[in-house]
Amino acid sequence: MQDLTSFFEPDHFIESQQPDAYQPLQWGANIKYATQKSFDWDDADIVIVGCGEWRGNDAGKEYSSSPDKIREQLYKMYFWHAGIKIADAGNIRQGATLGDTRAALLIVLREIHDAGKIALILGGSHDLTLQQYEVFKKAEEMAVASVADMLIDLDETESVTDRSYLMDMLTGTPNFMSHYNHIAFQSYYAHPRMLETLDKLRFDFFRLGKVREHIEDMEPVLRSSNMFSFDMTAIRYSDAPANVNGSPNGLSGEDCCQLTRYAGMSEALTSFGIYAYDHENDTNDMTAKLISQMVWYFIDGYLVRKTEAKLTEREEFVTFNVVFTDNDTTFLKSKRTNRWWMKLPDQTFVPCSYNDYLVASNDQIPERWLREQERLL
Repeated sequence: MQDLTSFFEPDHFIESQQPDAYQPLQWGANIKYATQKSFDWDDADIVIVGCGEWRGNDAGKEYSSSPDKIREQLYKMYFWHAGIKIADAGNIRQGATLGDTRAALLIVLREIHDAGKIALILGGSHDLTLQQYEVFKKAEEMAVASVADMLIDLDETESVTDRSYLMDMLTGTPNFMSHYNHIAFQSYYAHPRMLETLDKLRFDFFRLGKVREHIEDMEPVLRSSNMFSFDMTAIRYSDAPANVNGSPNGLSGEDCCQLTRYAGMSEALTSFGIYAYDHENDTNDMTAKLISQMVWYFIDGYLVRKTEAKLTEREEFVTFNVVFTDNDTTFLKSKRTNRWWMKLPDQTFVPCSYNDYLVASNDQIPERWLREQERLL
């Protein structure tokens, strides 16, 4: 990787801590830091990048230190994942303009992606998701994107904001969006005609109630994703008190930790961003603590990813042959992780859930099978 030092603020959070601030098994004593002389970008599986840019939400808003508030809680946690190498690159420098900050973040994310590392972004306003997608666009690689948000940010505005960035991501040309999943939207905040239009594009949208009732069905969704963006407003206000623009309804703290663990388990995922956390509104740092737990579970999921067998290693899977409504297909269940895959008529296997297998076993067509078929046409 090229030297990225110039894109980051000169002072790292760790430098403000006392030398004996962390016990040997806490995160703060085990993460590699870009400020260390011995730091090597190649010596990392996951790279943490902070970006406190909020001008996509409010043009007059100052650069935020919220990523460091998350680090304050994260570094106190205990490190259970000795086999995973984590590096913290620090915070992206604020650019003279919003575009400058976005450009710097994009360069850093591209370098991390090209080096085969996973980027973990601590935002910043939600429009920074666009830089996650731009990595694939610049590389001319097709991407499957998943976003957790109570809103669907498709407003029509003159410039890209945290309420309109999806317009560029989903409709911009040339477009490298292979598929889009929206997780935990709240129906009363979504225009029904907009959902109808997006459904015609074969994008998938999962209502909050459906996600909470069958959260295990989100695992195959995230397993297929190349990037995951999490807007903290997806979490109900009582569980994330920094969400002054949030909702009394939403995901619970346990729900979001489960989702981020699923994301960490995905072999396809190369970037994960957590956005819309403003520490100035955080009561007793509760939201920062929740985000740090979400990061912990993402790493925990990554440990599962490293143990999964390849689909070609059939001895590591249990095979189930199922016939439903005149369709003959095969389901695979991993002996290592208990995850499921389903074979489509084109002979490819796609991630699925145990519920999909049960539906097919009852001679019914799984909705996931239908949606995948529609996208193949």
